[in-house]
Amino acid sequence: MFSAFDWQQMTSAFIVLFAVIDIIGSIPIIINLKEKGKSVNALKATLISSALLVGFFYAGDMMLKLFHVDIESFAIAGAFVIFLMSLEMILDIEIFKNQGPIKEATLVPLVFPLLAGAGAFTTLLSLRAEYANVNIMIALVLNMIWVYFVVSMTGQVERFLGKGGIYIIRKFFGIILLAISVRLFMANISLLIETLNR
Repeated sequence: MFSAFDWQQMTSAFIVLFAVIDIIGSIPIIINLKEKGKSVNALKATLISSALLVGFFYAGDMMLKLFHVDIESFAIAGAFVIFLMSLEMILDIEIFKNQGPIKEATLVPLVFPLLAGAGAFTTLLSLRAEYANVNIMIALVLNMIWVYFVVSMTGQVERFLGKGGIYIIRKFFGIILLAISVRLFMANISLLIETLNR
C-alpha cells in the first residue's frame, strides 16, 4: 500500500482538498452559528465528516458502477463542480444554496455541506482518476486534523488572520481551485476521448 506513496501527489491532493473544504473561509459562518447560540462540537464534526468522506471515497466506485458511470466522466463532472466553487470564492457569489431542513449546527451546516459536501465528495472521486489512494487518504487525514484545529479555535484563528486575511486566503484558494478544475477537466477529457476512440 505505502509503496505507492508519493510526496508530490500527497501535497497536490492536500492542497486540492484544503481549497475545496475551505475551513478558513467557513470561520465567519462558524462564529455566526456560535453567536446565534448554536453549539458546534469540533471533535464530533471532524469525526462524522471524516467517516462520510472515507466511506464515499471507497463506496463511491460501487455507486458509479451501479449507474454505469466511469471515473473519467465523474472527474469531468467534478471539474465543473470545482469550477463553480472557485467562482463562488473569487466573485463572492452564492451558487450552492444550503436549503436543508435540519437546524442543528454541528451536522448542518458544518458537517454537511461545509466539510463533507458535494464538492468534497466529487473532488475525492475526481482525484482517484489521477492519484494513488494512499496519497489521497493521507491528504484527507491531514486536512481533517487541520479542520479540527480550526473549528476548535475559530475565535483565535479569526483574530490572528483578521477579516482581511481570511478574505485574501479565500480569493487565493479560489484561483488555485479554478486552475485545478481546468487541469482536471483537460486530463480527463483526453482520457475519455481516447477510451471512446478505441
